[in-house]
Amino acid sequence: MVSIRHILRYQLDFTTWATERMLKAAAGLTPEELSHDFKTSDNSVLGTLTHIYRAERIWLNRFLEKKVEFKVEGDDTLVALQRDWPGIRSGWADWARELSEDNAGTEITYSDLKGNTFTQPIWTTVLHVVNHSSHHRGQAVGFIRALGHAPPNVDLITFSRQRM
Repeated sequence: MVSIRHILRYQLDFTTWATERMLKAAAGLTPEELSHDFKTSDNSVLGTLTHIYRAERIWLNRFLEKKVEFKVEGDDTLVALQRDWPGIRSGWADWARELSEDNAGTEITYSDLKGNTFTQPIWTTVLHVVNHSSHHRGQAVGFIRALGHAPPNVDLITFSRQRM
């Protein structure tokens, strides 16, 4: 039987793999393509990747009980994402190494960006982080395709096949 600890680590490994593929694809776009406004909530490939990065950073800081800031000056460039996202991914990996069956079911209490306080099981929150990132990566994949480029395959099944 697969443990919840194993599943959460696997999901975090998946999101790291998919993010690396997205950053590589974004690096192949021109500055105009990166910032092309698709009239969506995060506007562009770069805006969408920045949104994912910020959310993963915010959630990691909540888990580590650190100060949460939505926007950090200069975090919205491809260079900044390439430079800073690996630290967030390694932070998640370090956190996940300490994860056990016992603490995966415990609860985390946190405040959202509006100051509302919530308490939820750790495992549901980690799955939310991965699902949120997957949702927005899917949007960025569509943007890359609309720009006339072949987007990266960031499907979980592809990740799973490569890990076998």
